[in-house]
Amino acid sequence: MHRRHQLLVDSYLHVSAVVQSVLLATAVSVLIGVLVYRSPFGSSIASALAGAVLTVPSFALLGLLIPILGLGVAPTITALVVYALLPILRNTIIGLASVDPAVTDAARGVGMNRLRVLARIELPLAWPAILAGMRVSTQLIMGILALAAYAKGPGLGNLIFSGLARLGSPNAVPQALVGTLLVVVLALVLDGIYVLIGRLTTSRGIRD
Repeated sequence: MHRRHQLLVDSYLHVSAVVQSVLLATAVSVLIGVLVYRSPFGSSIASALAGAVLTVPSFALLGLLIPILGLGVAPTITALVVYALLPILRNTIIGLASVDPAVTDAARGVGMNRLRVLARIELPLAWPAILAGMRVSTQLIMGILALAAYAKGPGLGNLIFSGLARLGSPNAVPQALVGTLLVVVLALVLDGIYVLIGRLTTSRGIRD
């Protein structure tokens, strides 16, 4: 009973950390995307900087963050947000840049200011691309979070690391496999939720 309860707690913490990180990364990415999407140079620089972070191994990034933020949730969430930025940022820029200029011109023609055009026209039309970026980022950081047990982070990584640390004992490999399988299952569940969100929040005209 205690083991089942711990699995539920670790699963909840894993999903919670991923969802919070993706939401934070989305807020940052959309803000940056809105600022740079009209500038090819600015878009390239922003994407290149976000992409450069992905070349840093997760263990190395956590190692750099631990002396600054300590152990636990803070370095874990920070690392996850950083890794989640690129897919969302890139898709935000692509989504906003692909909005038909004729549509925005027509909106301005009926008296909409720049902010209203962005909020009422451009962002809704770019939303499917942004959501697709969120899906990619979620799948990406689901696995990265498992490595955050190195920094005493929350989630199923603690179960996996605990099993690997006891290799040779009877329950070591099954414990690590259970943790790994749960990460995969939770990733699939979250992806299904994104599909449902997309259907509920995207107008039929855009989907078609």
